[in-house]
Amino acid sequence: MVTTQQTLGDDWHALCRSTDLENGGLAVPFDIVYQGQTCRAFAIRFQDEVRAYVNRCSHVAMEMDWQPNRFFSQDGQWLLCASHGALHAPLTGACVGGPCRGGLVLIHTQERDGVIWWQAQYNLQPFNF
Repeated sequence: MVTTQQTLGDDWHALCRSTDLENGGLAVPFDIVYQGQTCRAFAIRFQDEVRAYVNRCSHVAMEMDWQPNRFFSQDGQWLLCASHGALHAPLTGACVGGPCRGGLVLIHTQERDGVIWWQAQYNLQPFNF
């Protein structure tokens, strides 16, 4: 029997169950190594689409969530940097307001068989305990 991991390839990593992400709800955090540094990342669901980003403000390298795993603005339309008030589009990571130096760093995701998967890249690797 061929597993989803074998179908996707070695650079894909299981993150969470699909049901763990609700539209505009809490994010699922995970640890990564980005450009050689251990940091946090997060996955969200918005308009039924899953996206994951490095949890780093594009203005200053610090985490964005205003409470643990809470990234959405009060109206649920934007990802909000709690430190600087920058707003980012949930589906693209593009900065749409506030102090920014570019958009959020996207982590490619796939949803298959009830599981969310994320893809490692040359500068983005899983954190091994």
